[in-house]
Order: sequence, then C-alpha cells, then structure tokens
Amino acid sequence: MTTISDIDPPTPGTALASIPTRVRSDHRGSWIPTWGMVSTRLMELRKRRGLMIALIAVNIGIPVVFLAVRLVSHAVDPKSYGAAGGYSIFTSLVTGFMYIFGFIVAAVVGCTAGSVDLTEGMFRHLVITGRSRLALYLARIPAGLAIVIAMVAIGYTIVCAVCVFAAPTQLNYDGVVVPQGLSRPALDNWAVTHPDEVICNFNYNGPNPPPNVPCGNGNGPSGPTPVVKTPQGTIVPVHVTRAQIRAFAVTMANQNYSDYRATFLVPSTSLMIDVGLWIALEATIGFTVGLGLASLMGQRTVPVILLIVLELILTPLFSRHIIPHLVNLERGIVGVAMVHIEPGGLPTPFGGGGPGGGGGGPGGLRLIPESTLAASLVIAAWIVFWTAVGAWRMRTRDA
Repeated sequence: MTTISDIDPPTPGTALASIPTRVRSDHRGSWIPTWGMVSTRLMELRKRRGLMIALIAVNIGIPVVFLAVRLVSHAVDPKSYGAAGGYSIFTSLVTGFMYIFGFIVAAVVGCTAGSVDLTEGMFRHLVITGRSRLALYLARIPAGLAIVIAMVAIGYTIVCAVCVFAAPTQLNYDGVVVPQGLSRPALDNWAVTHPDEVICNFNYNGPNPPPNVPCGNGNGPSGPTPVVKTPQGTIVPVHVTRAQIRAFAVTMANQNYSDYRATFLVPSTSLMIDVGLWIALEATIGFTVGLGLASLMGQRTVPVILLIVLELILTPLFSRHIIPHLVNLERGIVGVAMVHIEPGGLPTPFGGGGPGGGGGGPGGLRLIPESTLAASLVIAAWIVFWTAVGAWRMRTRDA
C-alpha cells in the first residue's frame, strides 16, 4: 500500500519563509523620563514622613500659627493688638521668613532626592534596569518640584488671604494715622493741617533742630518732653512761630514721602502675583542646586550644610559689602542676583528696612551694583550648571 503526502517537501535551494515579528520598544535608552519614572520618584519622596513633616511645618505650619495668634489676639483685645493682616505683615512674612526658609527646605528636599538612591543602596538596581541614567536623574526634577512648589503655594496663599481680609482699616505710618495713596502735594497739605503729629512722629534728617511742639512722646522729669526722631537719636526742639512749624512739617513730609508711598493697607494683586513667582523661583533654585550638589557629593548632610551657609551667611555678606577685585564673583552668587530681581515694594531681605525692588529702596540696605539682565543670567546659569553637574555625575558614577 502506497501513501501520498499532502505536503510537498521543500524544493532544494529554496529558503524557508521567515515569519515577521514585531519588536516593541520601551524606550529604555531615551534620556526623556517617562511618567512612570516621575511618579515613582514622587512617591518615594512623599513617603519620607520626616521630610514631608518638616516641609509642611516650615511652609504652612509656622505662618498659620503666627497669623492665628495675631487673629485671636486682635479679636480679644483690638486696642492693644493691631490687625492680623495688612501690607506690613505681608512683607515681614515674605522677606523675613518664607523667602529664606523656603530656600533652605527646598534645598533639603533636593539633597534628599539627589542622594537617596546611594544612601539606601538602590542605585545599582536602577542601573541594571537598562534605563538611561540621564532620564533617571531628570525624573527627580519634576517630582521634587511638584512637592516643593505645592507646599510653598499653599502657605503663600494662606498668607495672602489673611493679609487681605484681615487688613487694618486705617493706614498707620510711623505711629500716625495717615490717609492712604496721597500724592506729594496732598501729603504736604495734610502735613500743614497736622504739623504736630508729623514733627513728633515722622523721621527727620536735617541740619536744623525741629520746632518745639507738644509731642507728649518723651519722658522728662516734669512730664512729657517733646522729642523728635533722627538718625543720630532724639533732639530737643526749639521755639518758633506757627508758620515755621507748618513749613517744617512740610519739609519732613517731603523727606518721608518715598517711604510713605510704598506703604499700603493691603498688598496689591499685582504685587502678590509677582512675589509668589519670586518665592517659587527661589524654591526652584534651592531644590535644583541641592539636587545637583548632593548627586555630585553622593550624600545629603554636607550639601545641606553648605547651602544653609550660602543662604544665611554668604548671601547677606556679599550682597552688601563690595570686596575690591572680587565684585564680579559677588555678583555671581545666586542669592545676590535674586535680591536684585526682587519685586518692587518689598523690604530688602536679610535685615533690610525699606522698600526693595532691587534692594535700593529708601531705608533699605544698599546692595552691590548689578543690572537686572546680569542677575537673570546668573540665576539661569546656576540652574543649568547644577543640573548638568548632577546629571554628569549620575552618568559617570560606578554602579
């Protein structure tokens, strides 16, 4: 019996037909981080409870407690305690606390994100996944900034809300209730009708002694003794005519007009927006520099200490003292550049007393000269440089 196969054997010399296969690429070698990589980094930072508690306490907790105490105090005894909000409270919180400590806490988060893989022994496991090291580094930037900027925004929004809705109803300038928003001639006219209040309370800087008016703000042996504030201290007034008193009051009003013009009951909407962006930029710089420095050094403690020294010691020192032959180096410090692009109407950080806008406001601390363009280039250079340094160290580090 003979059987015939239904399948013919392959013809000699004919190659077998290959079956096409679809190779799906997962972009492991791409330097662009995927959403999964970013979300993983975000979750790793969010689960560090101590870090998150510190971040919330500084950016949200301390401002909330401060404002809550002022709200309760004013509600209990309005005559002894001023309004909880207003322009002066806003500027004090922003430049005296949120700007400085927002940078420090953001730097701590950046140093943690840049060193956590090494300190916990996870760097080798990340490398063997085949993912691009550059992508692994860049994924930390949006993840960390999402946390830092969110915390800064929440705390800043609370401060703005309280300062606007709990602001005083009358403008108190140098201890005197003055109408807000007067022009220079209008302030002069107001000074003519209130010469005693102007002479007794406004700051005076001039060669001639002020006239004798019943101030009642001294502590003489036979009752209140009229005194006038000057940069050199208090001086004893002299007796003059009423017309001379009014003329002297106008002179003092003109000397204080620039400072008065920058004093408001509540911060304007444009000022709050500008200040919010300024603080967010400061936090971004702190995180970026901390991330790159920690990646370079392979640890967290020393970079945190170095950045605290930079913010609290070097920046205030170099921003106000010109060192011969090193002025360009001083201009290259990012903290000095940030003060130069400060929104107008704020006191200079690190102890400035007057309106800022580059640190040159009346009564403020004088800064080393630097243009806005140069300051902007310094800020951009710091962000790019430390990002490049951190990424380079990530790529060249042994697994």
